[in-house]
Amino acid sequence: MVQKSQLRIALTILSTACLVTDCSAFVSRTSQPQVSTKRIDQQPQQTHHPSRRLVSSLCSTATPPTQQQPLPTPETQPAAASATAADDSDTAAALAQVPNEWQGQVLKTLKAVIDPDLGQDIVTLGFVQNLELDESTRKVSFDVELTTPACPVKEAFQADCESLVLGLPFVNSVDVTMTAQPPSNTETETSGMAGVGAVIAVSSCKGGVGKSTTSVNLAYALQSMGASVGIFDADVYGPSLPTMVEPDDDIVRFIGRQIAPLQRNGVKLMSFGYINEGSAVMRGPMVSQLLDQFLSVTNWGSLDYLILDMPPGTGDIQLTLTQRLNITAAVIVTTPQELSFADVVRGVEMFDTVNVPCIAVVENMAYYESDPSKVVNNANELEQDVRAMLEEKGIVNMNGDDGGGIAEELVQLVLNNAKTEPVRIFGPGHLQRLSNQWGIEHTYSMPLMDQIAANGDSGMPFVLGNPDSPQTKIYKQLAQSVVSEVAKTKFSKNSRRPEIEFIEEFGILMVDEEPLEPKELRMACRCAACVEEMTGRQILQPSDVPDNIKPLRMTSTGNYALSVDWSNGHKSLYPYRQIRKLVYGDDAGDEAPQEAFEQQSSQDDSNKIETPKPQALASGPTSEPEEIKIKEPSEAAPAIATEEKSCSCCP
Repeated sequence: MVQKSQLRIALTILSTACLVTDCSAFVSRTSQPQVSTKRIDQQPQQTHHPSRRLVSSLCSTATPPTQQQPLPTPETQPAAASATAADDSDTAAALAQVPNEWQGQVLKTLKAVIDPDLGQDIVTLGFVQNLELDESTRKVSFDVELTTPACPVKEAFQADCESLVLGLPFVNSVDVTMTAQPPSNTETETSGMAGVGAVIAVSSCKGGVGKSTTSVNLAYALQSMGASVGIFDADVYGPSLPTMVEPDDDIVRFIGRQIAPLQRNGVKLMSFGYINEGSAVMRGPMVSQLLDQFLSVTNWGSLDYLILDMPPGTGDIQLTLTQRLNITAAVIVTTPQELSFADVVRGVEMFDTVNVPCIAVVENMAYYESDPSKVVNNANELEQDVRAMLEEKGIVNMNGDDGGGIAEELVQLVLNNAKTEPVRIFGPGHLQRLSNQWGIEHTYSMPLMDQIAANGDSGMPFVLGNPDSPQTKIYKQLAQSVVSEVAKTKFSKNSRRPEIEFIEEFGILMVDEEPLEPKELRMACRCAACVEEMTGRQILQPSDVPDNIKPLRMTSTGNYALSVDWSNGHKSLYPYRQIRKLVYGDDAGDEAPQEAFEQQSSQDDSNKIETPKPQALASGPTSEPEEIKIKEPSEAAPAIATEEKSCSCCP
């Protein structure tokens, strides 16, 4: 009995020792993945008691923890590199054979990547450059050359290109390099601006609406997206740029016979206030000559965007700038008042006269947001009231000790989480009205904010000083809209304007080969004489419009609207999306693609009347407004009654 007990104790101790050894071996194996197991295979086959066989197995698998992998040496590193190369070669050998027309297959695959602004694939647009294939490693490399380095979807482009090309059976890896076209301006005669890609005018017909603030923050928002940007302050009488942006170095330097712009954080700056600190007491013709000299002698170098801070008004200075600079697009700045809206209309009409599209409207001082934590000035009284309430509830002691500032923490917690409704001091604004009547799609509201004003007065742009604020996000959204619209204006061959023409013989409007009754279009006018602005009540009735009404003149206004002079004396303005909705209904949406138009027009061809197309009054996808005379019909048309109504959009 004693012997059996001793035997059991011995077996227990031996099992415990083997288990400890095995745990050490396990730790060793986790750091040393390559452990030889030949010792197990070399053990002779023996017959043991089950418990002894378990102990033997545990002990045999134990590995001393002192075994370590040898460290790599310079002699062993080439061998490892050659092994990696051999693995790559084996991987390449395992892939499908490289076809003779591999370039065509890669390009065909990349045609699935569509530029959302230009509406075409990146292969057709010529974005894919320097396509190469390393047959030894099966690595495909190419460049994607975008229209601007500030493209907001360049990361998505890169990811899509990599995933699509990696799906080809003969490709092992992909290297995509995102580049951008160098900026150039071949349509300007002004020296020093040949390297400027696009000129963006920031304009307002009234002073004091925050135009310079918008110009500065738009420029730095564009720079944050990767673009090279400059700001030109064209207001000679009241230059704002020297106050709003303090340059890194205020020394004026010359490059040959040209002036080098000042800079702040890489953005190039030029203003009359940097050159002359005094007042500009001069007449209009002298100011025009001065601006012309500024434009000629300033060496901007290579810029993706030049932000032109226009002086207020629509006079000779503004027209001189638009003629000399070949402005690409305009951003209108306004405030919510009715008087400012009238100025917006004048500004849009001025730019439309010189064929400059208005791509966005910024409504400054649209509302005021109060911060309760900063507005409340009786926080101490609130803390006393909260402390008294806590004492009454028995939560804190009556001796004034509130347990480590509980009352103060509660008051701050409430103030920090309190939310107030925005206060629209100057009224509801007119952004929706601009969108409905003028077709301007990009409209932004900026709050009346003390921090924006403080940054402007201190020389620190708000976007630089507050990069993560909600207001900076609005400026960046504006910058993305500018990038998108400039790309459409400069590079898109297929405009978003539908093909519209009037067929005189049949008295019908054709919108992308779909018929539209002229009376139906006339009834859709949303001007103040046809629709009550405040309530939306329809003023114009079907009986007020003759059945034989027709357009006498149709011209495009900017990029988004059609201006129509009707035979009854009325003048209407229709956003293109409104016309599409009349033709295709609610399913067409605001952005009905051209392919949908073609597909719908190709259906039921047998039921379509083959109409001849004589000289027509058309508004098509052209860079300038077109006016084509209507071919008079052979028979005299009946007399048409005139309408004695006018509105703000009528001449």
